[in-house]
Parts: sequence; C-alpha cells; structure tokens
Amino acid sequence: MKKYQIFTVIATLLLTVSFTIPIVGFNGVMDKIKNHETESIPSYAYAVWDLYHSFQYVSPNTPKDAVGSFEKMLDKKAEIGVASIPVWRVSLEAPNYPKEAFPDGIPVYFHFDGYSGDVEEMNTINHYIGMYPMDHGGQLERKIVPYFFLLLTLSMIGYLYWNSKWSWLLMVVPIILPLGFLVEYAGWLYWYGHNMQDWGAFTIKPFMPTVFGDGKVAQFTTHSYPSTGYYIMIVASILSILAVFSRIKEQKEA
Repeated sequence: MKKYQIFTVIATLLLTVSFTIPIVGFNGVMDKIKNHETESIPSYAYAVWDLYHSFQYVSPNTPKDAVGSFEKMLDKKAEIGVASIPVWRVSLEAPNYPKEAFPDGIPVYFHFDGYSGDVEEMNTINHYIGMYPMDHGGQLERKIVPYFFLLLTLSMIGYLYWNSKWSWLLMVVPIILPLGFLVEYAGWLYWYGHNMQDWGAFTIKPFMPTVFGDGKVAQFTTHSYPSTGYYIMIVASILSILAVFSRIKEQKEA
C-alpha cells in the first residue's frame, strides 16, 4: 500500500469504529425508549450498546446487576446514554455531592448523537438555575448525524480510489472535524447560557459556560475537557492531512 492509502485507511477505521458504527447502529433507540417503544428496538442495537459501554463511564446510580447490559438497563429503567464514543466531558462539583461517590463531580459526556453519564442529575441542577434541559438543544444535529458520518466514511473510502487532483476535497471534513465540533459545542453553550428561564430557584445573569477548563456557576464548580472521542478525531485529522500531502507529493512525482 502507498503511504496515503495507509494514512487514509487508519483514519477511516478510527472514525468509523468510534462514531459511524455506533451512531448508525444505535440510531433512533433513544426516541424509542422515550416513547416507551422498547419492543421495537432491533436486536443489533443491544449488541452495539453492550460493546461500547463495556469501557465507558458507569454511574454510581446504575444498578450493579445491570452494568454493561442494555437489556437489564431497560428492565431496571436505569438511565441509558447513547453508544458512541464520548467527545467531551463536563463535570460539576457541589457541596451536596459527596467526593467519595463523585470524586470529579457529576459527569456528563457529550456525543455527536446525544449524551451519557448522569444526565438526569445535571438536568436537575440546570433547572435549579433556570437552564434548559440538555436534550433541548442540537435536535436537528442529532437527526442528521447518522447520515453525516455514513457519508464521511464513504467519502474517505472514495479518496482511496478517486485519482484526481480534486480528490483532496473528500478529506476536508475529517481534517476540520475537531474544530467543527468545538465551534458547534461552544455555540450551543453560549445559547444555553444566554437563554435562561425564570423557573429557576434563583436568577443569574446571562453568562458564557466554560468551553475548556474550570469555571464557576453560582455555588457550583464546573470542569470542561475533551474526552476520548475528541483525541481520536485529532489523530484522524492529522492522518488525513498526511494522506492528502502524501498523495499530492506522489502526484507531483508522477
């Protein structure tokens, strides 16, 4: 294999395994759970969730005999998050949450297609300060993201076979994906912080939640940092850049 092919194949596998497969395989399941239509969930979605959550965060609120089993999580009516690899982690520390149970605060993980972690707990806290529930935002993005990643995988595969001076265009999206997520994430944080409602226990001024690093909201301390999926995107982006420049060099030499 040529250098650009090696770089492309590795980048494609990273993004496909981390995002495309679990996002497409778990597509629509959260809506079925919300609408009490669990009997219509396809069997492969169970396998996808079990596999990807075997190495993800487990809440202390999760029944111990249901950990790692999507079927048991449904039976116990436990809080279920999406299956894909998390991209960003936000945690919140407060005096009423014991350090021994939540050493780094109440964590919530942001995925391309939804959330995982202690989402219900975070929504309760957000309601306390008049902030919308987390799933209120990004609804359009969550609907189109399965098609987005499916096309992304196909375009990267196409880059392996389309021999043209314009073939590099197929690699633009994987190259800018880390930046694109960060811009989208920051935009929604701004929207949440500037659309506070009067149902909260007390009123706070509009604010910009911390995108990266540690912050403070009322009496809560927040931590916002990349998670596994973001680092995977960065590696895939670098590999995609190397693939493009390797192919350009090869074309010039030819």
